[in-house]
Parts: sequence; structure tokens; C-alpha cells
Amino acid sequence: MKCLTIRQPWATLVALGEKQFETRSWQTAYRGELAIHAGMRVDKAVCRMEPYQSALARHGFTAENLPKGMIIAVSRLADCCGVTPEQAQQGWPGGNEYVFGDYTAGRYAWKLEAVSPLVHPISAKGRLGFWEYPVLEGEQ
Repeated sequence: MKCLTIRQPWATLVALGEKQFETRSWQTAYRGELAIHAGMRVDKAVCRMEPYQSALARHGFTAENLPKGMIIAVSRLADCCGVTPEQAQQGWPGGNEYVFGDYTAGRYAWKLEAVSPLVHPISAKGRLGFWEYPVLEGEQ
């Protein structure tokens, strides 16, 4: 299965359904199943800022107890769209979603759907870009 490593707290926000778009500097033509891997680095300062702190707290998380180095959810990458200057100026997509990503013009918003957190996260070493994990079926 294709996997994507995301730094914390953003990986957990995706797994919890608090964040529906992952913003990247690069686009992808890939559509399909995508596992979400929480990287080893946690931006603790961001975790203490609003609205991050409240979103994490709703689910019992703080900077200190976020999972690291684990596949924590599976999803479907449904779309990848470029952020236009007009969208960036208007603050698209709005709300916490806008705060949780980098929507500057020229970046790409990856739409993640059908996100399902794993009951038993899987320890794995992350990588840059897409990478493959041998088996995830039945491990949810």
C-alpha cells in the first residue's frame, strides 16, 4: 500500500478527521488508497497554539502523547488541486482547515477521504514522498 509520512500534529489531525486536505509543494496524479504515517518529529510549539491545541484535546492528545514513527490511518487520496492566487487571497478552504495547511498560491491541496484510524498503529520507518508498506489489509 502507498504511504505518506506527515509530521505531527498534522498526521493525527488527518487520522482524527479534523484535517481533510494535506498541502504539499508538489502535485500527484495518484488517486487511491493511501496510508497515513506519523513521522518522528512533533512540532510541540504548534501543538500548544490554537486551534491545534483544542482540536487535539477533543480527542485526548497533547504534544507529549502523539504517536510517532507509526502508520496511524488509511485513507483514499481523492483529488489534488493547485492553490490559485485567488483562493490563497480568499483564505480557501476556510476555518480550521485553512489554519492546518499551507494554502499559499502555487502549492497543492490533496483531498483525503474515507479516513479510518488504525485500531493498532503499525511501527514503520517513514520516508520522503510516497513509499510502500507491504501489507495493511486486515491490520485495521
